[in-house]
Amino acid sequence: MSSSSSPRPSDGGSARHLSRRRLLQLGLAGSAVVGAGAAGSWLLGDGLGARAAAVVDPHAPIVGATETSRYSTGRVVKRTLHAAPASIDLGGSTTRTSAFNDQVPGPELRLNVGDELRVRLVNGLPDPTTVHWHGSALRNDMDGVPDLTMSPVAPGGHFDYSFIAPDPGTYWYHPHVGVQLDTGLQGALIVEDPNEKAYYDDEVVLVLDDWTDGMGEAPADILARLGRDGMDMGGMDMDGMDMDMEGMMTTEAEPLGSDTGDVAYPAHVINGQLPQAPVTVDARPGRRIRFRLINAGSDTAYRFAIGGHRLTVTHADGFEVRPVEVDTLILGMGERYDVVVTTADGVFPIVAVPEGKDDPAGAAVLKTSSGSAPVSSARPRELSGRMLAYADLAPVDALALPSRTPDRELDVTLQMIDGGRRWYINGAGYGDNDPLDVRAGERVRLNLRNQTMMFHPMHLHGHTFALAGSAGSGVRKDTVNVLPMQSLPVDLEAVNPGQWLLHCHNTYHHELGMMAVLSYLA
Repeated sequence: MSSSSSPRPSDGGSARHLSRRRLLQLGLAGSAVVGAGAAGSWLLGDGLGARAAAVVDPHAPIVGATETSRYSTGRVVKRTLHAAPASIDLGGSTTRTSAFNDQVPGPELRLNVGDELRVRLVNGLPDPTTVHWHGSALRNDMDGVPDLTMSPVAPGGHFDYSFIAPDPGTYWYHPHVGVQLDTGLQGALIVEDPNEKAYYDDEVVLVLDDWTDGMGEAPADILARLGRDGMDMGGMDMDGMDMDMEGMMTTEAEPLGSDTGDVAYPAHVINGQLPQAPVTVDARPGRRIRFRLINAGSDTAYRFAIGGHRLTVTHADGFEVRPVEVDTLILGMGERYDVVVTTADGVFPIVAVPEGKDDPAGAAVLKTSSGSAPVSSARPRELSGRMLAYADLAPVDALALPSRTPDRELDVTLQMIDGGRRWYINGAGYGDNDPLDVRAGERVRLNLRNQTMMFHPMHLHGHTFALAGSAGSGVRKDTVNVLPMQSLPVDLEAVNPGQWLLHCHNTYHHELGMMAVLSYLA
């Protein structure tokens, strides 16, 4: 199979199929859809809901041409992911959930930049599913968004994903159907650069996750409850609150604000293990360990620290930054950081504390000599030390987005509706809000404006963006925490044609409407 091919679901469903809701959003309803023409787009007529320009089809020739132009090693890495119900031992507590290949996290997928990854997804779940390759600027038809880039894979069916890994870094994979992410369905995707200069001795991947499936309230029940009852407002009605409170909602003690989530979780795990039976990282004193940190949680930001150690941050969302040393950092849902620590002599707690929640923390252990393991409730002093801020991060010169006046600015207004029963972008929920139109080659500024009392980890598929203005000095990311009642501009280069989701990575917020489409026009 060539790198520009477009596999289709084996159950006979068309990967071109779009629901009526998606047709309406993309402006295709009532129009004359001619198919992929010479320009590689769907041509729109003047019917109801039609837009005045062509929309780039995820399966258009331009998408394949973009893939073909990527650097390729010619090497192919083949894997199979079997999504199915599973009984998982979280460390003394067995729970019934869904998982890839009967393990949590799912199998680590590792390859070199420029390799082609071919993954067969086999759906053993009772419901349709997909796989989204979070953070990778891959080809659009492999992005795994149901009814936007592909049809969801039916129970008993399979789908062959195939794409070139365009950038080295720490990424991950998960479904993009309903609240399936809030089960055990997630895993690490690591893209290595064989030419990277060695600066560490060992490497450890840590996947942080909030856990309720099979232990507490089921994710589907949580979604139904939030859609029915909304969030606890404490007697306050925040709908329509203006921006006069900008900057008043966060403090040094509460950097994400006082309300950081809608769900209380009975457990938090690191690499699928409860604190009672923690993952142990064995090393020798004086070793430099690269920790790849992934927040796979659905409703929880984590404050991360390692007792007795400082963290040298080297990468943000997979992209290299100028090293900065801190004691602790916060990962919003979907964010990743790579940090290097030089190991001390002893046994030390690794902790992921749910930010702003009373839930029990996730915990692991770093062990370099004999000694007793720290108690699972250990809270190292580093948690209250110097915290990483976006303003501390700067890209290395090779990855800095060149200075350029935006060709297009788009407002992305984040809104809570009806007491948290709905979450909107630009005045409407997903399927009803207008697409964010761009054209290939443009420099685009997205003005992320949070008009709610909660932070939102906003994630853009298929691209990285640079934080504009004073925040981050242009650090490249694909997921960014937009703070309560504050605004954050980000700049991107429109160089990956197709239809791309932009959404809050709180699973329940995006399922209640906080998603939109960055739509390339021909």
